[in-house]
Amino acid sequence: MASALSNVARRGVAVRLAFNVDYENPIPVPPPPRAEPNLIDGLDVPTKPIPGVPDLMHHKYVVRDGKFVFTGSTNWTDDSWSREENVIAVVQSDGLAHAYATDFEQLWSTGNVAESGFVDPNPIRVEGKRVRAWFSPGHGEAMATRIAHRIKRAKSRIRVSSPVITSGPVLGALAETISDGKVDVAGVVDATQMKGVYHQWTLNGNASWKMPLIARVLGQAPFSGKESTPYGQGDVHDYMHAKVTVTDDYVFVGSFNLSHSGERNAENVLEIEDAELAERLAAFVDEIRARYSSAPLPRGESTLE
Repeated sequence: MASALSNVARRGVAVRLAFNVDYENPIPVPPPPRAEPNLIDGLDVPTKPIPGVPDLMHHKYVVRDGKFVFTGSTNWTDDSWSREENVIAVVQSDGLAHAYATDFEQLWSTGNVAESGFVDPNPIRVEGKRVRAWFSPGHGEAMATRIAHRIKRAKSRIRVSSPVITSGPVLGALAETISDGKVDVAGVVDATQMKGVYHQWTLNGNASWKMPLIARVLGQAPFSGKESTPYGQGDVHDYMHAKVTVTDDYVFVGSFNLSHSGERNAENVLEIEDAELAERLAAFVDEIRARYSSAPLPRGESTLE
């Protein structure tokens, strides 16, 4: 990736690269891979470090020639390509590229996560399919609420792939739908990171109300969990890292973990209404979850009947 950026810059292409910079405050689960500012600044292109204050610059997207967008869950690291489950969406659309370029300019001009994501999620037609681009933190709460809304309106199928699930609206929607028992719901999480979430919730009494919700979601529906390597600087990063939600013929794909902290990060999600793509990504989620055993529940909770 670094070589490709340098090569196109030498051909005269205007390249700019924004990246997240670590800081000393506690970082949310799941933690991002560490960026190396010296290595990135050594590229022969303009770069912009975005401090993760108060929240992360968590995007993984490219806008090319004002026509193409590459986005998804994949960090530009060796482990992301070789050890993790990830998704990249490639879309050709002037309107969508403009939306992503607008978000990029907000980050680039301010260097501040909190002042980005203010791009209206207006529907755009791409090859006859309706697509919306959601950005946070500008529309973070609305983005989570939109996913929860589609979950509640599902008639036949929901598939979820996310390292963690901690967003209140999403948890509530999943728990309600699963309790109703009328929709086929299944998914996969990162088991190691969910155990970290449970530990944080135990320490933080403000989040204890989420315990019965996640127990119902992971205990009553067939959710699997990947036992990834615990986070530690210098360790491998082999998370279950794909972020996909499928509700009937709707797909949500991007950088957003289904997490409360993600609503405040710099994140992006594509909402796509496309039956064929929904079928393809639902099968992808089923393929991942078949690799792993049942997702872990909070301590003291059991599978619900």
